[in-house]
Amino acid sequence: MAELKYDKKTGRLLFTKQMKKEYTILLPNMAPIHFNILQNVFTHYGYKSELLNTTGPEIAQTGLKYVHNDTCYPALLVIGQFIHALQSGKYDVHKTALMITQTGGGCRASNYIFLLRKALKKAGFEFVPVISLSFGMEHNSGFSLSIPLIRRFVGGLVYGDQLMLLSNQTKPYEVNKGESMALVEDWSNKISQMLIEGRGYTLEELDENLQKITKSFSKIELNKVPKVKVGIVGEIYVKYSKMANNGLEEFLAEQDCEVCVPGLMGFAAFKVDNRIEDIKMFGGNSIKLKVCQMLLNYVKKVERLMIEAAKKYGFEPPHEYAHTKELVKGVIGYGSKMGEGWLLTAEMLELAETGYENIVCTQPFGCLPNHINGKGAIRKIKEIKPNANIVTIDYDPGAPKVNQENRIKLMLAVGKEQLEKQIENEKLKSEN
Repeated sequence: MAELKYDKKTGRLLFTKQMKKEYTILLPNMAPIHFNILQNVFTHYGYKSELLNTTGPEIAQTGLKYVHNDTCYPALLVIGQFIHALQSGKYDVHKTALMITQTGGGCRASNYIFLLRKALKKAGFEFVPVISLSFGMEHNSGFSLSIPLIRRFVGGLVYGDQLMLLSNQTKPYEVNKGESMALVEDWSNKISQMLIEGRGYTLEELDENLQKITKSFSKIELNKVPKVKVGIVGEIYVKYSKMANNGLEEFLAEQDCEVCVPGLMGFAAFKVDNRIEDIKMFGGNSIKLKVCQMLLNYVKKVERLMIEAAKKYGFEPPHEYAHTKELVKGVIGYGSKMGEGWLLTAEMLELAETGYENIVCTQPFGCLPNHINGKGAIRKIKEIKPNANIVTIDYDPGAPKVNQENRIKLMLAVGKEQLEKQIENEKLKSEN
């Protein structure tokens, strides 16, 4: 068994090189398509890892035992899922580590790691190391974010976004049910293999592969009958995680809707751009500014490739970050950057503009930025986009699923009425 070592300054339990050989790293699963690709790459770099796909009310109840009930819902769920896994008997807890993101901002991605360590101690698992997935905030000899690994991760996010977008636009209309998700699985395996072999993440390779992927989805036989189009926005974990939003996408599919969930690359661009805006507003390091500008330009180039591929084969393209940002000019300040910040307001405006005017804004309990930039911005959004039909849904351990779904059904009833009017108007136009 690997010897436990601690940081001399902080007393933090370290993840050592010896642990890398022996330990299984548990990862929370937020966006399944993206994270499955990333996990395959992770495994190639010598890390034994497992995505946690557990769901159910017992996860939240476990979280409530070890995290203060006033903390944000995503923190409670992620920590509950980790401790639930350790208590399940499925893993050798003396050869298990946990990994969680840490960004250094004023929100969840910075504070979870400390809440998690406190909860582990309370649950009797203080010997389980926690790895910070961050850019240099914490150092462990057994884990490092190398440039080749980062490049493969970025590639995985790009492909994950495109696969999510394409499957969401084909799944509701496919003649042969299950064809879209079978294609997602097939491409996920191919992409994972490419990234492992050191291929598929240069701009030229991304362009070529995005074209191939999009073309393959364009060949799926569809029955394009009019459907209510619904966009999903909100705090990043609750927006994507099936466990956090009570299977929201599946529920909307059952209601015969087409769903649009904005991709992770837009969020990545937002986070890089925040550093640039900080320097513009408050001053800062000119070298840092140049690095961030280079990163943002790279993300925009990748975004362009995704948009071009989608347009070429008749799909509604991903949103262009520069345009998304422009939409909130005069609506909300670019200094509003905690959590999803102004991007949440912008995504709602963009969805309403691109035909997904029926919007579910997922709000986790305890997420102040989400309530300000989401719920607090609705009146202004409706002034600009009168067609916007928005419902805010609170997610927390005490919120009954049936109440959430009934509120969404009321929003969908309005959406269906608007769709029927639109069909009727188009019919009258064609007759005239």
